[in-house]
Amino acid sequence: MMSEATMGQQGPAEQKAERKNPFFEPYNTPHDTAPFDRIRMEDYEEAFMEGIRRDKEYLDKTINNPAKPSFDNTIINKDDDSEGYYDLLDRVSTVFFNLLSAETNDEMDALAQKMSPILTQHANDMRLNEQLFERVRYVHRHHRKLTPEEKRLLDDCYQGFVRSGALLSKEGKDRLRQLTEEASLLGLQFSQNLLKENKAYTLHITDEQQLDGLPQTAIDAAAEEARQRQLEGWVFTLDAPSYSPFMTYSTQRELRRQMYMAYNTKGIHDNENNNLEVCKRLINLRREIAQLLGYKTYADYVLSRRMAKNIRGVYRLLNQLVDAYKPTAEKEIAELKKSCSTRRQKPALEPWDMGFYSHKLKLKKYNIDAEMLRPYFQLDKVISGVFGLATRLYGITFQENKDIPVYHPDVKAYEVFDRDGSYLAVFYADFHPRKGKQGGAWMTQYQGQWIDRKGKNVRPHVSVVMNLTKPTPDKPALLTLGEVETFLHEFGHALHGMFSNCRFESLSGTNVLWDFVELPSQFMENFAVEKEFLRTFAFHYETGKPLPDELIHRIVRSRNFMAATACLRQVSFGLLDMAYYTKKDEFTDDIIAFEKQAWAKAIIGKQRTDTCMTTQFSHIMAGGYAAGYYSYKWAEVLDADAFAVFKRHGIFNQKTAQRFRDCILSRGATDDPMTLYKNFKGSEPTIDALLKRNGIKKK
Repeated sequence: MMSEATMGQQGPAEQKAERKNPFFEPYNTPHDTAPFDRIRMEDYEEAFMEGIRRDKEYLDKTINNPAKPSFDNTIINKDDDSEGYYDLLDRVSTVFFNLLSAETNDEMDALAQKMSPILTQHANDMRLNEQLFERVRYVHRHHRKLTPEEKRLLDDCYQGFVRSGALLSKEGKDRLRQLTEEASLLGLQFSQNLLKENKAYTLHITDEQQLDGLPQTAIDAAAEEARQRQLEGWVFTLDAPSYSPFMTYSTQRELRRQMYMAYNTKGIHDNENNNLEVCKRLINLRREIAQLLGYKTYADYVLSRRMAKNIRGVYRLLNQLVDAYKPTAEKEIAELKKSCSTRRQKPALEPWDMGFYSHKLKLKKYNIDAEMLRPYFQLDKVISGVFGLATRLYGITFQENKDIPVYHPDVKAYEVFDRDGSYLAVFYADFHPRKGKQGGAWMTQYQGQWIDRKGKNVRPHVSVVMNLTKPTPDKPALLTLGEVETFLHEFGHALHGMFSNCRFESLSGTNVLWDFVELPSQFMENFAVEKEFLRTFAFHYETGKPLPDELIHRIVRSRNFMAATACLRQVSFGLLDMAYYTKKDEFTDDIIAFEKQAWAKAIIGKQRTDTCMTTQFSHIMAGGYAAGYYSYKWAEVLDADAFAVFKRHGIFNQKTAQRFRDCILSRGATDDPMTLYKNFKGSEPTIDALLKRNGIKKK
């Protein structure tokens, strides 16, 4: 959080007398953006508790309304006619939990532990209130003629109550409260343990010879990391911009082994951050919740509200992918093993060797390597290129506004304007790793989009949070092609949020079925290897020369290098996820042994028994993807199919882009996702485009 020194020059007594909790009053910031510079730690709990009080007041007002229940006085009756209306609990929760992932500290972690059961209990109080549910059920059965969007909101509202236990007996509701409160706390504990594990490990090198093979960018970044920690030499961490280059380029096999084992044993060490029992309990809690609600398994519960529909639909896709990709993946691994063998030596290919020898083979076959491209991917230029892509496709423009408060100096805030010059959204971009930030990359929002009763279109405030290569004192931030793809991916989610044009916030933006939400993001990744796009921003950071045609040709030729192996890796994660959440009986197995068996059909070669993915698998343990990790592959079928339409008409074709915006990006969850997709393309997707793109099927 910002320091108290930023709050002005009054004395302490004067500050205390005059200061109000910023969550309780109009923000008075550009576009009503969150006033990060004014928020103090003590503001959160006060706002949480007042937000809960207001919610209870609203509940009493609703259930005691003498008028017959209706769509207008029960489903959408919050008083948003009042000037400056806002949902206080949503307002403070959004800021707090976003920062808990992007900029946390010990105080925030402690408050999260304290508030989690209170907030879960409050959510249960609302969802399990019998009088409120009876009003909702009455409206669901007896309502005025509704628009399609109103009908969808009503159905979602009713199903939300049912899926939250509204039809259970009193005993069942009491048990559900216990289970959900415990699951909420354990999910938080999982994330906090993982962050601590990730930040606890460093590889500190003082012997320059141990840097052999590493590119200068990785060496410079490690030297800067050591300097910031007040150490001599070089420090490597488990953050992606540090870990990935080390595993790809270091000739020091023993050090690669150490890094690999540190990364792949997070959460299984004999310490207070061990996640093994946490995972077991989370799996069992979710199974019991689903069975209490009348489902055989947690996967059955989740998939009843997904495009895939059921367990059978998920396994059909995953098995199709194993059958299609495994023969090619086996050939890829065989070629890799052959490439690292000599007449004198045939080393066993260990997991910590995969990145190293894959890089060597790729260099040999295509004469291309991530470091060759890095000088052409200066972050500032990449930002311009990504924004320019959105301008070219959709006519929108971005303008940095330094008057918009941000929560860390790394964060940039932009105003986004539509083709006609009207204000569209606020966009935050948070690029680099730091101490209080979770690993990975994600999109979130600080304000959703909706249209209030007076007809005002409240525009969204969206944010992308990443862990990209940091600048050093001597060089700007220079990205890999993979990092450019990550940026495009999260930016695709952001466009989905920014273009939203829905009446109700709960149906707007990215509030869609989870196996549809990755379509806009994965769709954007396709542009990363398109020459026409690369030509707009890929210039050498020192010479200004464009990325040579020959390098672009090599990028395209090498695009499917080890693609089948990469696909099976994603499928293996999907299989693991489904194995846990299709359990009908109590899960008592050893996590590590179960994991190895669960994904065995997608694994080539012998597995290690001293590593574990589950204990660091945030998506399915704490990130909302439980019984839903298959969504990435499901959406990949959609994105390949959709991009094929763009390829036919031209990747910058504005008519096609406008149709994509109108049919998908702006519609949120206002219609069935397959209907939205067919409105765009004219037919349902097939797996063919994906197989062709990956070189599995000839064009």
